Amino acid sequence: MQLMDLFDHSLVGRAHQAGLEFGGRAFTFGEIDAQAEGLAAALASRGVAAGDRVCVYLPNSPHVVALFIACQKLGVIYVPVNILYRERELEHIRRDAEPKLFVDEAMLRELLAMPVAGGRRARTRIDADAPAMIVYTSGTTGASKGAVITHNNMLANTANIVACWEITQADRFLLALPLFHVHGLGNGIHSWLATGCRMRLLERFEHQRAAGEFLSFQPTLFFGVPTIYVRLLEAPPEIAVDMRLFVSGSAPLPAAVLEAFRERFGHTILERYGMSETMMNTSNPYAGERRAGTVGTPLPGISLRIVNGEVQLKGPNIFAGYWRNPEATAKAFDDGWFKTGDMGEVSNDGYLTLTGRKSDLIISGGFNIYPREIEELLLEQEGVAEAAVVGVSDAVRGEVPVAYVVQRGCCEVERLEQCCREKLASFKVPRAFVMVETLPRTALGKVQKHLLPKPSQSN
Repeated sequence: MQLMDLFDHSLVGRAHQAGLEFGGRAFTFGEIDAQAEGLAAALASRGVAAGDRVCVYLPNSPHVVALFIACQKLGVIYVPVNILYRERELEHIRRDAEPKLFVDEAMLRELLAMPVAGGRRARTRIDADAPAMIVYTSGTTGASKGAVITHNNMLANTANIVACWEITQADRFLLALPLFHVHGLGNGIHSWLATGCRMRLLERFEHQRAAGEFLSFQPTLFFGVPTIYVRLLEAPPEIAVDMRLFVSGSAPLPAAVLEAFRERFGHTILERYGMSETMMNTSNPYAGERRAGTVGTPLPGISLRIVNGEVQLKGPNIFAGYWRNPEATAKAFDDGWFKTGDMGEVSNDGYLTLTGRKSDLIISGGFNIYPREIEELLLEQEGVAEAAVVGVSDAVRGEVPVAYVVQRGCCEVERLEQCCREKLASFKVPRAFVMVETLPRTALGKVQKHLLPKPSQSN
């Protein structure tokens, strides 16, 4: 079975049903499919065939959805590219992926302008273990690597989240996540097409307009990242009147944010855990306890183990390897288990708590320090909007923790330090508190700690 076999239940079976809203216009599933057919024909006329790569460097729009579907129809490997990337980063992806076509705004206009013959194309049949996407990772410690996602990977992921989060045709789905990421594309677009629900797609999340989008569309389903939920705390409670489910991922959701959101809106955000290489791994239950600070239990078919504190995974969702990088692929696996690089702990009843990235672990005087523990404490304090903790070199202890804080109003360093001394072991207390205006983040809200300014002696 290919992904298109699943999508056809909506594209063909609901051809006259309104399925997608964007920019004040509604599109039927049939209209989306017709545009995808036209783009598939345009790609084929340019010599693009099964197994070729097509890089897509575009902001959210129905054209991006149709282009993704067109690639699946042809058996073409879809390569989403972060629209925040600049020439140096783009050149690396071009060299590595060797795309047959690089689709930016200008190329998209050319493809859309090409004449299209009527009727449906014959589907290109390919093995379900063949690559469907190559998703490039953030590359915070070097050049980004392309994670090869197969059709079977995407089918397994879609089946899991649709079943476990009980997404149906009756849902109204508000999606504001970028489609160049697996969160927006692999979870959002796939679950919409698989169920045939109605979706309003936004070009981007804008917190000044968020309340209006909720109130006018009245969604029942929303996927977001923690920074979005922080922004939504400023919205009126009425936005959540018809909501069935809020889901958070792509970065850790502070327990303080979950509690504040529940108090304001009466909804407990469902936090889950996924990666570019795996899509969804674990989830708090739809029906059951959504435990603050955890990412729930493994989804069906997925095995999880902790080895020396690191989360390792097996399952049908696990990627095939890194594109043309056998050395990196070999390093990423241990006897078939994918080594995530995430550190975690599992409770007696199976809930996973992520304690940080293996690369973020601070070893100070022989003691292990997990930054997230300190960050969570800081986020509970009045006047703290955001916090990040990193290790910096120290001649005596090897490393010491330093905290970077974004203030909300007024926040006194002395008070934060005193709180940490009262609540944490002495070796965990940050040696400096650096006040910053913002934390550097990826488009999906992950803090880029390697971009934080070096603390000065005066901090």
